[in-house]
Amino acid sequence: MTTSITLTRDDLPVTVSFTRRADPAHAREMTAWIRAGLSMAESFPGFLGGGWVRSRRDADEWHMLARFADHTALAGWEASSERQWWLRSAQGLAEVTRSERRTGIEGWFDSPVAEEVCEAPAAPAPPRWKQAVTIWLVFFPVNLLATLTLGVALTDVHVVLRVLVMTAVLTPVMTYLMLPWITARLQWWLHGRRWRDR
Repeated sequence: MTTSITLTRDDLPVTVSFTRRADPAHAREMTAWIRAGLSMAESFPGFLGGGWVRSRRDADEWHMLARFADHTALAGWEASSERQWWLRSAQGLAEVTRSERRTGIEGWFDSPVAEEVCEAPAAPAPPRWKQAVTIWLVFFPVNLLATLTLGVALTDVHVVLRVLVMTAVLTPVMTYLMLPWITARLQWWLHGRRWRDR
C-alpha cells in the first residue's frame, strides 16, 4: 500500500524579505536593530535562518531575509508581541520601502547584487526570565517615580483616566529610552558572557 502526501504551498518553507531605508549615519543602530530582530526570531519554532545585505557600505537601503519552515511558523512570528515591540523600536530610525514573500527554495537563490553580506548571529535569544528581570529593573523605578509625581498630581482624577495617562506616558519612555538603555548595558549578562568580555 502506497501513501502519497501532497504538499500545498502553505506546507513549504517560506522566505520573507523586506527593505528598510535608513540614514547611513545610523549604520550601527541599524545593525544592532536587525541583529536583535533575528536573534528574537531564532527562538521561534520553525525559524530556519536569516540575514541582511547592503549594496555598498554607504547605502541607505538594508535588505533583510528571514526563512521559516512554513506559513504557520511565519504567522506565529509575525503575530508575536516580541516582533511588534521590535518593529516599534525602529520608528524614527528606518522606513519600510518594500516587502515580499517567496515559497520554496527560490528565495535563497536570487542572483547576488550586493557586495557586503552579514549573517545572523549564532547566539540564541536570552532566556525569558532574564528578559523579564531586565524589564523589571527599569519598570520598577520608572513606575515608582511616575506614581510619586504624576500619580500624586492626578489623585482627584477618575482611576481609569489616571491609569490611561500614566500608561500613555510610561509606554514611550520605556520603549524608546529605558529598555534600549538597560538592554545595551546588560548585553553581557543577557547572553551569558562575563562582564570583562563585553
